[in-house]
Amino acid sequence: MTRVAVLGLGGMGTPMAASLLRAGLDTVVWNRHPEPARALAERGAVVAADPAEAVCRADVAVTMLTDGPAVRAVAADQGMLAALPAGAVWAQMSTIGVAETERLVELVSAERPDVTLVDAPVAGSRGPAEQGRLTVLASGPEQARERVAPVFDAVGQRTLWLGPAGAGSRLKLVNNLLLAFVNEGVAAAVALGDTLGLDRDTVRQALDGSPLVAPWAAEKLARVVRDEHGAQYPLALALKDVELALREAPAGSFPAAEALAAEWRRAADRGLGDDDLTVVTRMLGSDATRRP
Repeated sequence: MTRVAVLGLGGMGTPMAASLLRAGLDTVVWNRHPEPARALAERGAVVAADPAEAVCRADVAVTMLTDGPAVRAVAADQGMLAALPAGAVWAQMSTIGVAETERLVELVSAERPDVTLVDAPVAGSRGPAEQGRLTVLASGPEQARERVAPVFDAVGQRTLWLGPAGAGSRLKLVNNLLLAFVNEGVAAAVALGDTLGLDRDTVRQALDGSPLVAPWAAEKLARVVRDEHGAQYPLALALKDVELALREAPAGSFPAAEALAAEWRRAADRGLGDDDLTVVTRMLGSDATRRP
């Protein structure tokens, strides 16, 4: 049986670990704050005291952390990489961008060449994660595919293998930039309806079922109409992902994305960063029609 360690139990890591447990995989979990780990222990997970303990017997170690510095801190400073057994696979599934992924490739090559790094961010938010229906954007050595298949099959509905490590992170930036614009379009459409004095539910009925509104956008539209912004994909993380994409392109080459990022920074500065990215609706439209 594949033994899996999951490090990072936030909005994505927790449901992914739950999917591994449902699939019957031997799962060890660790999180900086212990509460999510305790909840998973009730479902059969083993809770580790630190990252090194979590991975010391793992066949596959999964990191699902906030950003590149957090991943490097866990891997290097907190001993995860050093504690991995020889021959283990490290499935790095956080969204950390291209440069940070390249740093990890170099780190593993220099310090643990007997460990295989697979760059495998996921497409999908908390809902698909809870259903085990993510898309895994995997990249790394061919020989790792069979070994990580039980893990990726448990958390995702499909896995795309894209080439050498780093290709997955590149495609994840493409995916998340599109999500950002889809969300912005939904938010702007509803906010314009507010400005024009239209009832929000009328706007939803007109747009829902349109070929322009795919299922993900329809779910966001429904939540915007209800003014419900509990975080599924927090604005702060969505902004981080847009900024990662912009970091890889020459300044000024994607002006619409730069404007979107500036708008979202203002929203985060107003204390909205922990809400779902749909909360940007509150930043749009006239002051007279903007909801509190």
